[in-house]
Amino acid sequence: MTQLRIIAVYLVLLLGLGVFANRRFRGTSNDYLLASHSIGPFLMLMSLFGTTMTAFALVGSTGKSWLVGIGVYGMMASSSGIVHSLCFFLIGTKLWSLGRRHGYTTQIEFFRDRLESSNFGLLLFPILIGLIVPYLLIGVLGAGLTINAVTRGSFPETFADSGGGTPVWLGSLVICSVVLTYVFAGGMRGTAWANAFQTCVFMVLGVVTFFIIANRIGGSDSFFENLRSATAAVQKAHPEKLTRENVGHLLFFSFMLIPLSAGMFPHLFQHWLTAKSAASFKLPIVLHPLLILIVWVPCVMLGVWATSATLPNGELVVGNLAPSQDGQVLGTMVGGLSGPVLSGLLTAGILAAVMSSLDSQFLCVGTMFTNDIVLHYAGRDRISDKQTVMLARSFIVGVVAVTFAISLLEPPGIFDLGIWCFSGFTSLVPLVVAALYWKRLTKAGAYASVIAMAASWIYCFTQAGYPPNPRYSVFEMLPVATIFVISTVTLVVVSLVTKPPSDETLAKFFPQKV
Repeated sequence: MTQLRIIAVYLVLLLGLGVFANRRFRGTSNDYLLASHSIGPFLMLMSLFGTTMTAFALVGSTGKSWLVGIGVYGMMASSSGIVHSLCFFLIGTKLWSLGRRHGYTTQIEFFRDRLESSNFGLLLFPILIGLIVPYLLIGVLGAGLTINAVTRGSFPETFADSGGGTPVWLGSLVICSVVLTYVFAGGMRGTAWANAFQTCVFMVLGVVTFFIIANRIGGSDSFFENLRSATAAVQKAHPEKLTRENVGHLLFFSFMLIPLSAGMFPHLFQHWLTAKSAASFKLPIVLHPLLILIVWVPCVMLGVWATSATLPNGELVVGNLAPSQDGQVLGTMVGGLSGPVLSGLLTAGILAAVMSSLDSQFLCVGTMFTNDIVLHYAGRDRISDKQTVMLARSFIVGVVAVTFAISLLEPPGIFDLGIWCFSGFTSLVPLVVAALYWKRLTKAGAYASVIAMAASWIYCFTQAGYPPNPRYSVFEMLPVATIFVISTVTLVVVSLVTKPPSDETLAKFFPQKV
């Protein structure tokens, strides 16, 4: 019960932050959705990093490195640090400038103007929502699995079917409710504050977790000696986990495309628009790779050590988990190798990372529905600011309910689910890059590219079996490579053979420099 009490206290603190943010709420839709463009460099750094560090990065990477080995770091973390910062610089700053100049709130508003197509949102909106729902699932499942793993054995009779721990569905439901409450109350300002707070929490406690578990595994007074002992145990029992020999060169290369998905995340677009000025981007661009290193290294190493880490009685800490339960590896390591108080604190840190991305995603789906569907087709002059905020809140509740319902169906593992989700977003990045930097992009080219992306994604997903294998593709690469090439080639070819955009549009988005 100690762990649960600590987790409960942490969640109450977040609810209090939401209430405080609500008191600062100015009552306008611009303030609820974009915090009145008041976010400075530090909050921007914390918001962007917290939003990108999902359960995929913590829970998923630990579980995947337990299964595959240390190569997981090279496949994802090393490229993410560089590619994310490039996305912030090349895409984020440009979209912020256009958004402030023309009053955009969502991606779809930008694309409608750039492509001279009022109905482009009818194609892009359902695709974005379809990709966001599995992204939300990553967080919802990660939270539930972590709480279950840490509390196993606490309720041997009440929750016998869940290993004596809090059921996954119950943990997921509580986390969804807490995040929904402070997003509902505080909007983007509450989300930014919560992200900053939670990013600091999970970074500090993540490092603490790494030190504590390394010392418990090694058993000596020297931290560096413990690192060597923990790694030596893996070398003896599973030497293949310390190399990436089982990861082919083409597969490894295709993983580098996954971080590119950040360039098309709707929730990142919304965070970019909250910036007070272009200077707010400097800190995230410079420090993001360093923060990636701080978070990913401990998570991947914990997963590798989990293959051979033992309890004092010689039993493997995660020896009773099946490969399909890789999402519980991090929680099991924390629960098995730390005391009740530390276990509760470290679990709160894990949940902080999960919730710091869920809140932004919740808010962005409400924003898109309100701006791109209701206001666009019903007319902005017919709906008041108060009604706009209520519409956004209502749609958020609906999407969260649907996501939670899907989580009860036991979808694929967190890491694999993330790969499929990010593959779709990555394959939409050629569209936003072309819209920002290529004058010859046409409406027909954009429509064709999005349709080609959706069709090829669905084909690969359905052909991969169930649970869908993210390695299904041609040439031993991830599906993202195939889908990305198809969408890019389609965009370029169709744009070149169709009528170019008008001079007015080109002048609006590519003004002549004096």
